[in-house]
Amino acid sequence: MANLTLEAKKRELTTKGAVNQLRRDGYVPGVYYVKGDEPISFSVFETDLKPLVYTRESHLITLKLDGVKEDLRCVLKDIQFDPVSDRIVHVDFRGIKDDQVIDLEVPVRLRGTAEGVKQGGKLQVGVHKIKVECFPKDLLDHIELDITNLKIGESIHVRDLKYDNIKMLTNDSVVLVAVSSSRNVVAATEEEE
Repeated sequence: MANLTLEAKKRELTTKGAVNQLRRDGYVPGVYYVKGDEPISFSVFETDLKPLVYTRESHLITLKLDGVKEDLRCVLKDIQFDPVSDRIVHVDFRGIKDDQVIDLEVPVRLRGTAEGVKQGGKLQVGVHKIKVECFPKDLLDHIELDITNLKIGESIHVRDLKYDNIKMLTNDSVVLVAVSSSRNVVAATEEEE
């Protein structure tokens, strides 16, 4: 899993006026929380979040808070965007402890060109991320699917994924990727018959 270090400022004032001033100054308010500890409010520079947000990878984050001796390990749990400007307005980071199972969404990445597509079929991607549960040491950057042998009419479901020490939380009947026949293939088959 890719690592990213973020420097942040601990914030005491959580009033609406203080939060709006942070945003005007180019910062994004956030909350770090971990089971068994008090949540920590912080702010981070908006541009520092972009490599974390605008990516197809999952990241393990090292959060360096001023005034906190120990670096905090976490993952991005939630992010909120302004509906008009699409700017990041809030982030939630979930703390990681080596002895605690965590759940998060992991991106799905396709590798290869499906045989069915070469025969005129159409590739259909069902989901781009799936939810998994595991210990931090078993976290994946992404789940890679080799679709090279996928023929027309075939699909790959969540139930087809097999990883040691990782539990799939997304429903096992969810289709990750499928190859369907296009109208051209159906028409060509009817002409041949």
